[in-house]
Amino acid sequence: MLHNESIPSQKKKIIVLGSGPNRIGQGIEFDYCCTHGLLAIKECGYEAIMINCNPETVSTDFDIADKLYFEPVYWEHLWEIIEHEKPEGVIVQLGGQTALKLAKRLHEKGIKIIGTSFDDMDIAEDRGRFSDLLEQMHIPFPKYGTAFTTDDAIEVANEVGYPVLVRPSYVLGGQRMRIVINDEELEKSVLSLLKHLPGNKILIDHFLDRCQEAEIDAICDGEDVYIMGIMEHIEPAGIHSGDSHSVLPVFNLGKLEVEEMVDIAKKLALKLNIRGLINIQFAIKEGKVFVIEANPRASRTTPFIAKAYGVPFLNIATKVMLGAAKLKDFKIEPKLEGYAVKEPVFSFNKFPNVNKELGPEMKSTGEAIRFIKNLRDPWFRQLYKERSMHLSK
Repeated sequence: MLHNESIPSQKKKIIVLGSGPNRIGQGIEFDYCCTHGLLAIKECGYEAIMINCNPETVSTDFDIADKLYFEPVYWEHLWEIIEHEKPEGVIVQLGGQTALKLAKRLHEKGIKIIGTSFDDMDIAEDRGRFSDLLEQMHIPFPKYGTAFTTDDAIEVANEVGYPVLVRPSYVLGGQRMRIVINDEELEKSVLSLLKHLPGNKILIDHFLDRCQEAEIDAICDGEDVYIMGIMEHIEPAGIHSGDSHSVLPVFNLGKLEVEEMVDIAKKLALKLNIRGLINIQFAIKEGKVFVIEANPRASRTTPFIAKAYGVPFLNIATKVMLGAAKLKDFKIEPKLEGYAVKEPVFSFNKFPNVNKELGPEMKSTGEAIRFIKNLRDPWFRQLYKERSMHLSK
């Protein structure tokens, strides 16, 4: 006879969705986000419920959430728990792309998504809808087109101009993204996409070669936008942001470029009705700032920025999502002497026969933080020299 040991309480509850097992494309960074989110939920007087199935994380420790469901982050499990617990809502912003992909099912079932609404998140996630929004707002972005067949893809690629970045919508860690330079390579990439992700809309962007990349993480409460940090990538364009060394704050971008990025980030966050977190990625070429993508959730660099600046950004963002506070209620005082550098961590020693060449599909399994006093640091000078040599090829 089956016995249910989970007895629902009478308290108001909030469910946090985790990111599932650590794997290539999605690492431990989101555990930090979920842990601090759970603590913030409890501070706001709610019962904090965690759903995740990773024993190697802090968010699944017995004393973090009020109640832990150690279950796979799949819809079937989630729906049963929701019917049982009847929460006030579900937070999907803290568990990476795995959690975010469940937003549509929650929306269709009428379950409240805490923070940014499903439709606003979908605009950012759907590459086509997002590009249309950028066009309406007169924000520069790479030329693009969408396709469902190889013939359509070839026609679009020739229209936007090679090289092109081929990618599906709603993917984890740049899964199956490719940079191609001719029709033959494009046809192979599209056929592979259609085989492994049937029915997925394929987006084809003109690839901005030899440009700098940067990203902004921000919190928005619907009225104000706070820029948590601006990070500049060391690796050349075309390397996934998760595999790039990133420097906080920026060190090589001009003041006008930084101001343009901040202005775009604030406009986009307000236009998308963000309640909580957003990450926006940029490409800067010949002084012009282009938007590559926006992620309406915690990014891999959110914990990094919080650690570097010593500010509990995830606690603040969660309270903003819940509507328990506004940004103006917090006294935010970032502290960082010199620079913080994000170092990607790879596990190639565990997979000796895999292709180690980096590209738009993420291959790192984590990240580390290195503090340097100034840009004359020998380690940093060597890293930047190697990057410059790569760009000059």
